[in-house]
Amino acid sequence: MAQLLVGTSGWNYDEWKGTFYAGSQSQEWLRHCSTRFTALEINATFDRLQERETLTRWCEETPEPFVFAMKANRHLTHYQRLMEPEESIDLERERASALGSKLGAVLWQLPQNFQRYDARLEGFLQALGQRWPGRHVIELRHDSWFTPEVAEMLAAHGVAVCISDAADWPMWEQVTTDFVYVRLHGHTHTYHSGYAKRSLERWAHKARGWLAQGRDVHVYFDNTDAGAAPRDALAFRELVTSQRRHA
Repeated sequence: MAQLLVGTSGWNYDEWKGTFYAGSQSQEWLRHCSTRFTALEINATFDRLQERETLTRWCEETPEPFVFAMKANRHLTHYQRLMEPEESIDLERERASALGSKLGAVLWQLPQNFQRYDARLEGFLQALGQRWPGRHVIELRHDSWFTPEVAEMLAAHGVAVCISDAADWPMWEQVTTDFVYVRLHGHTHTYHSGYAKRSLERWAHKARGWLAQGRDVHVYFDNTDAGAAPRDALAFRELVTSQRRHA
């Protein structure tokens, strides 16, 4: 049966202290999340590489079959712009291996001003397939990428499109693999605004459709700044679960 994996993008937020984390100490926050969600997106790895010992500890603090999606470091995507990707891929793979079976997917986020460059993308995808087989996702934030040719390229290499909802960049609702990866950043105010019930119901309907196709579905709420993310994630998961029961 296809899996529904729902959580937030990160978990170390002081803004959640008086609400979602009320009564919990900061060292308990990850465990707290792991009892309420089925997955979490690690975004701290985007800014700096994490030590293997840290990733191992996070695994030990979470139950089975909880999983993590890991956001790749921005060095390759933002500074090298996917050029000469081999060394960066190897380094990411070596660190991520500490997550073992709890690594559910790896997210590669391109900068918003990175326009379509087929040769650069193809070289990255080839290196990725050769050096690190697994579930990989790419978040494209410039609409020049949103073409059938790019979709075919990603499908050929088994890399998923990140369906990314935000106020500050366009969304490409394209499915290219046997799993779907969604990031909900806040539709009206990126990283800040919550999702109304009707909007969550629409996303839940989409998720149930993908699950019915036999695709695993990852959904991570990144509207973290005002504390909406955990509330929305819990409400969304309940909507999908209840819809599946009724179906």
